[in-house]
Amino acid sequence: MAEREPRPRTVGVVLAGGVGRRVGHDTPKQLLEIAGRTILEHTLALFQEAPEIDEIIVLMAPGFTGEVERIVERNGFTKVGRILEGGASRPETTWRALQALGAQECHVLLHDAVRPLADRRIIADCVEALRTFSAVEVAIPSSDTIVVTSPGPHGEIVSDVPDRARLRRVQTPQCFRLSVIREAYERAFADPGFGDRPATDDCGVVLRYLPDVPIHVVPGSERNMKVTHPVDLFVADRLLRLAASEVPSRSDTALREALEGRTVVVFRADDGAGAEVARLAGEYGARVFPFPGSPAPGEVRVDDPQAVADALARVVKETGGIDYVISAAGTPPQGRLDAVDDATIAGTVNADHLGPVTVARAALPRLRETRGQLLFHSPSPGGDGAGEGLRSFAGAAVAGLTLALAREWTEYGIRVNCVEPGRAGAATPTGPFSSHTVARTSLDVLASGVTGQVIDSRP
Repeated sequence: MAEREPRPRTVGVVLAGGVGRRVGHDTPKQLLEIAGRTILEHTLALFQEAPEIDEIIVLMAPGFTGEVERIVERNGFTKVGRILEGGASRPETTWRALQALGAQECHVLLHDAVRPLADRRIIADCVEALRTFSAVEVAIPSSDTIVVTSPGPHGEIVSDVPDRARLRRVQTPQCFRLSVIREAYERAFADPGFGDRPATDDCGVVLRYLPDVPIHVVPGSERNMKVTHPVDLFVADRLLRLAASEVPSRSDTALREALEGRTVVVFRADDGAGAEVARLAGEYGARVFPFPGSPAPGEVRVDDPQAVADALARVVKETGGIDYVISAAGTPPQGRLDAVDDATIAGTVNADHLGPVTVARAALPRLRETRGQLLFHSPSPGGDGAGEGLRSFAGAAVAGLTLALAREWTEYGIRVNCVEPGRAGAATPTGPFSSHTVARTSLDVLASGVTGQVIDSRP
């Protein structure tokens, strides 16, 4: 079988030149925060992690390029090669990107920064399609009937109802061979009438000025929405959190690549998910330091700041650095809340509320050195009464802490996430969850690139 020709250099151009007036903000909407990160960060992370993308160019609203530079630096977006100011209109912004790409032929993916939910499948399909076609549009079928209106005596009237079967809703990225999209724009800007009737997107420029170039359609996704209106912020936030909670299960090879030779510290590793994640990480080649939280050799109480700090210092002295810190959780007490004594409740609250804060404070200087990750477990189910009430109370606190620290520590390159073993004992269609489920999900999260996410463990 003949070998395929190597694909040309592929550049993702993130067009972030707009300002979020329609979402009620004066700052660029791509800098608004949803699901623990700015919209722009979600979008850049998508292209950074796509193996088909060789370079990223960002076109940003004038006056905000410095903020993009800070985002790129603190997230380690190494593929971002240039950050440029956008123009006064979408065509001008696109043209600036095309000029920056130089004369050498390449493949170009032009993507709206405020579409943070495009997925890797779309990018891969677009890059593959460019091997055959010079222009590629991403689109999905219209689920609504579209009508054409015209002015009537008392307002608009319906003048036509196109066949919905042939209608598509356009998304991005829109993808081209550089020579094709550049020629289309050169012809557009040479047309005196282009400014009065600009195309609504880049494929529209090709269709108008290079009508003989076929534009291939790649299926998009209903999730690949554009954040335009205030309600879109809410919907996109929920969809991004849902996507993050679906962190894919890594293969054994991928987990070994992520963990082999890395230093993992697990607090409250005496039983349950804490003990299991320590065991599994060791099987995948990590250097694991498990610290029990109950009376036992090597005990470290997570509500004792000095004990936690000393434990981390000993690990650093032995290994030179810490890559992952896991703050596991215990099982809340059983029985009715009014039947549990004050000392038991105080101990549970200290361990499940103060403990994660103590671990986080001590872990910060260690994880800054390695740009590592802090992973929390929220408490396992404790039945009814006191157990369920205290579990819910602690779970909400740990989830809030996760989101706050993920934002605060982004500048240090530290990722912060939480796995919810809250359903680890609950019945599911495939049987009960287990500590192994929680541990395996935890390793999948450590191996992923997400941050600021509260992730359900999976059966």
